[in-house]
Amino acid sequence: MIDINGIMALLPHRYPLLLVDRILEMERQKRIVGLKNVTMNEGFFQGHFPGKPVMPGVMIVEAMAQTGGVLIMHEFEDIHQYVIFFMSIDKVKFRKPVIPGDQLKMVVEVIYFKRRICKMRGEAFVDGQLVAEAEFSSILMPREEGA
Repeated sequence: MIDINGIMALLPHRYPLLLVDRILEMERQKRIVGLKNVTMNEGFFQGHFPGKPVMPGVMIVEAMAQTGGVLIMHEFEDIHQYVIFFMSIDKVKFRKPVIPGDQLKMVVEVIYFKRRICKMRGEAFVDGQLVAEAEFSSILMPREEGA
């Protein structure tokens, strides 16, 4: 299990865009399971939507990708010299709204991983129900000097 401090040691994301609170399971280069506790304090709920808060789908996909990012970053010793970027997002489906009070469980599996490029499939669940799914590819890029 990896707590929020361990996640922040691996990912460059910070509030308000750090969307993984805990890692529950991890099998290197294969699979990872993460949690996001969705609270009314999330900034995006102010405008999405007033009176009927719904977590934006793009944020659910980002949460799955960040969970996968934790898995990828475990493979590199010099992680502070890299930053991870999306290359593609495919086969995205949203099945049920995610609202404040939900606990989003992200299950991400590796489809392809070679050098600094990784393709993954993610599924997000609330109370055991599939709420979203997507495939996404990412690449590790060297940080610029001084960044």
